[in-house]
Amino acid sequence: MNLKTLLLSAIMAIAVTSTVSAADEYKSDPVFIALRDTVHEAFNMADSVKFFPAIHRLEDYLLQRDETRAYYTQRCNEIVFMMNTQQIFEAYKAAKQMSKELREKGLDKEMYMAVNMMGHIYNYCGKREAAKAAFFQVIDMMQKQGIYESMPPIYMNIVNVELDDSPEEGLQLLEKAAGIARQYAPERVFDIETRRAISYYNMGNMEKFIECYNAYKQGEAKGLSSVHGRTIEVYYQAYLGHVDKAVQMARESLGDESDAIITNLYKNAGRWEEAYESMRKEATLNDSITNVILANSMDGLEDELRLYESERRNSQLQAYVMLAIIMLLIVLMAGMTYIVFTRRKHLKELNRAYQRALESDKMKTAFIQNMSHEVRTPLNIITGFAQVISDPDLTPTAEERTHIAHMMLKNTHIITTQIEEMIELSLNENTDEVEKDSNVDISDILSQLVNDYKEMVAEGVSLHLNDALPSGFRATTNSRMLHRMVSILLDNASKYTSEGSITVNAMLNDEQHLLITVEDTGCGIPAEEVAHVFERFVKLDTFKEGLGLGLPLCRLIATRMKGTVDLDTTYSGPGSRFVLTLPLE
Repeated sequence: MNLKTLLLSAIMAIAVTSTVSAADEYKSDPVFIALRDTVHEAFNMADSVKFFPAIHRLEDYLLQRDETRAYYTQRCNEIVFMMNTQQIFEAYKAAKQMSKELREKGLDKEMYMAVNMMGHIYNYCGKREAAKAAFFQVIDMMQKQGIYESMPPIYMNIVNVELDDSPEEGLQLLEKAAGIARQYAPERVFDIETRRAISYYNMGNMEKFIECYNAYKQGEAKGLSSVHGRTIEVYYQAYLGHVDKAVQMARESLGDESDAIITNLYKNAGRWEEAYESMRKEATLNDSITNVILANSMDGLEDELRLYESERRNSQLQAYVMLAIIMLLIVLMAGMTYIVFTRRKHLKELNRAYQRALESDKMKTAFIQNMSHEVRTPLNIITGFAQVISDPDLTPTAEERTHIAHMMLKNTHIITTQIEEMIELSLNENTDEVEKDSNVDISDILSQLVNDYKEMVAEGVSLHLNDALPSGFRATTNSRMLHRMVSILLDNASKYTSEGSITVNAMLNDEQHLLITVEDTGCGIPAEEVAHVFERFVKLDTFKEGLGLGLPLCRLIATRMKGTVDLDTTYSGPGSRFVLTLPLE
């Protein structure tokens, strides 16, 4: 591949990116224009001394404005410049570095730029299949991103590689490029169509060549131009039989590209000696370019090897020093580890003991304060009503005496329940075995509890029992503990239900478990408190009586009886439902 063709391909590669951000405001900035013009001037003059500082200043400018796509376009221009100045190894490294950088930053939309540059490098070095694979990958990336207007130049790159091996497939690619250009980039159509003329001439299809030539001349008459125009004119002169004139035109107007075209002209004219001489000249030029590539690559590899060897020696020396330091540190740390570990273990034990003491003290203080309040309140009520009864000047009515008796009975029950909860909680925590009675009448226990609690619920609240147990059903269980658990659940329901109803349901679950539920229409339990209702001293309403030990005690007893008690979170309410499950023996 000669340098002129490489420059043309590079310009097409740059066009791929420029169409995407043509409307960017920075392009009208005088600072940008000055930097860009400096880069273009150095690029056209192939002046490495001026080009690289200039393009680095332009890249810094674009980075500061966060113009990512434009920045990487300039990185592509760097690579193109390196190829044009035959710095192939440096161009290859720069393309690989850009690909790695885009991948690490997740800039998938700009990745096609690096792949496109690799295609040009492969093509320059004669790796035709690798070049075609890279360009096809660029097209696939553009399709995914919807950059259709920039696809035709990439197809043209593939055509330049493909035509020597398969002219038919090259024409198919030209047709694809033309179809996309008609829809998305009409300004490119004329270039693509004129490229067909060259393809047909190289294939020996002169009839198609003349059709394309005439179409080219019609377009030229309309003011259109094509980068392939001079080549078409050369081939047209050869078609007319003016081979020497065509060769002279090629040498004057096509520069480095002329060697391959002149060889083709002589070959088609049957002038084999001249074709051979032109082919030898072209091969000599290609060999010289190849030698430059190899020399450049070898110099680059030697530099890399020298750098690697220097870094290897430094790394080896650093490794020895680090190993000596590590060994010394290991010896020092071995002695310190035992001391630190022993001291840390001792401090952890002291800290745990201290925290337990603090927690115990806090719980004791809170318990005493809570107990004092919860016992004093019902006692004050009982004392107050006792004073009312003992006052000879007061003559309460029968209804008032009934109310007084009910209130004294209710508050006596509260005190009794609190004392029993503390005692039973302590007993159940320190006792493992559970004695069970045989032939316990579950229905009788539940019926008695419901009758007893009808006097305890708030006025206007109804208490029901739905007994779905088989007639005469009896079970082996601890009747006292069962009585206590259901009492706790009824206490909890009556405490938080001011209107509506409380319902106790009893049934058998798969004939292996006794299932008792207590439903109420009370205030319910917020979702955020569901996980805490069975914790000790937890009260959702601090103004309600009780120590917050009922539900924890109920769960403790159920666990000891190998059963469970849970809050049914699927219950739609209103209120809440607690479910007690006990195994049957």
